[in-house]
Amino acid sequence: MGKYKGFSGSGMNQNKNMSSVIKQAQKMQEEMERVQAEMEEKTVDATAGGGVVSVTVNGKKELLSIKIKPEAVDPDDVETLEDLVMVAVNEAIKKADDMMTEGMSEITGGLNIPGLF
Repeated sequence: MGKYKGFSGSGMNQNKNMSSVIKQAQKMQEEMERVQAEMEEKTVDATAGGGVVSVTVNGKKELLSIKIKPEAVDPDDVETLEDLVMVAVNEAIKKADDMMTEGMSEITGGLNIPGLF
């Protein structure tokens, strides 16, 4: 019987430890949700073509604005303008991803948790 008492006691410690781990995980999840909401409200800018095309994207990767300087508009070369817009948008989306990753890594300590955001 003495064996079972020792086992039972360690089981209680495991339950306390598990409860502590669950509380820590819940706190981390709440903090991650708070940071994610903050990051989604922030914006990033990117430019292409030496600044003739500039875009703004938020942390949700939504395109908020596109600005095109008149000198970028050449009716005989629409493809270049299209490429500049694509480059600027893709760069802004990458910056938004990097911003979110950086914000989350402050909470997770750099752990790469799949499906986190």
